[in-house]
Amino acid sequence: MSKRKLSRQQTWRVEKIQEERARRAARRDTAAEEALSGGELGPEQEGLVIAHYGTQVAIESAPGVSQRCHIRANIDGLVTGDRVVWCEGEPTGVVVAQLERNSVLCRPDPYGKLKAVAANIDQIMVVIAPYPEPHANLVDRYLVAAEVVGIEPVIVINKQDLLAQDPALREQMAALTAVYPGLGYKVLYTANNEAGLAGLQEALRERTSVFVGQSGVGKSSLVNALLPEAALRVGALSENRQKGTHTTTTAQLFHLDCGGSLIDSPGIREFGLWHMSKQEVEQGFREFRPCLGLCKFRDCRHEQEPGCAILDAVEEGRITASRLDSYRHIVSTLEASG
Repeated sequence: MSKRKLSRQQTWRVEKIQEERARRAARRDTAAEEALSGGELGPEQEGLVIAHYGTQVAIESAPGVSQRCHIRANIDGLVTGDRVVWCEGEPTGVVVAQLERNSVLCRPDPYGKLKAVAANIDQIMVVIAPYPEPHANLVDRYLVAAEVVGIEPVIVINKQDLLAQDPALREQMAALTAVYPGLGYKVLYTANNEAGLAGLQEALRERTSVFVGQSGVGKSSLVNALLPEAALRVGALSENRQKGTHTTTTAQLFHLDCGGSLIDSPGIREFGLWHMSKQEVEQGFREFRPCLGLCKFRDCRHEQEPGCAILDAVEEGRITASRLDSYRHIVSTLEASG
């Protein structure tokens, strides 16, 4: 991605923001080191980051038992879901080490750098709903992002009650998602009631999951239904545009009665894929993988080239035209932002 030239005022603002961040980091480091050197901390123990509050994190040592902690100077980039070594203190503990991650979910920040938003996740719940209207390309973008980071995605069709009331809407959603079970993706239908949550609860059992999707599809409502005590704020859909309002403000991890855990974070609402390469996007389409490297030309764009293995697979029905269209659209957005 080409760098945008900043104006003098923009450069000044960036410098001021960086200076303020440096001052906050210095204050954080001083507090952490003073607590460590004061000898008033408990023994080292392992814990789980269950919430992030800027310069501090909440560390859970046992279910329902947590404490806010400073972060030691040599630790950078802790996110909800991280496992750490920490020392209890009064009133604030200190994180002294970060343990190895099994997985990490990242998204690009406004400056083009990848920023971790959650760690040690087992599955990504891609939530869509009749409103705001979903599109196959949007679903595919989430699936590609999940595939590239190696985290299993599950497609969750929320607000099933609306589909039950509108046969045309139900047929539209069925057509949109028909291709995914054949590719090995699990598709769940949910609603904000006891019957509509049973399948979702089973899918979340003994897993650490995140919800992703457009605002307004009901992610926070599902969390509230699964965990009434979480008391998350739920934003109403805009009446004239049928688009949601952002309501989640703090990354938090919640434990479910079924034994699983759920991370709800504002940084996971939507994925930007422009930081990925064309090759990564190709790998993100499961059905493309057997064909990759078999095209006649190394730089094949899978458009009209002779000897294209992807086009041959479409011709033979092994790849759907709609998925190829999604791939082309995603790649075109990469090129436009490059």
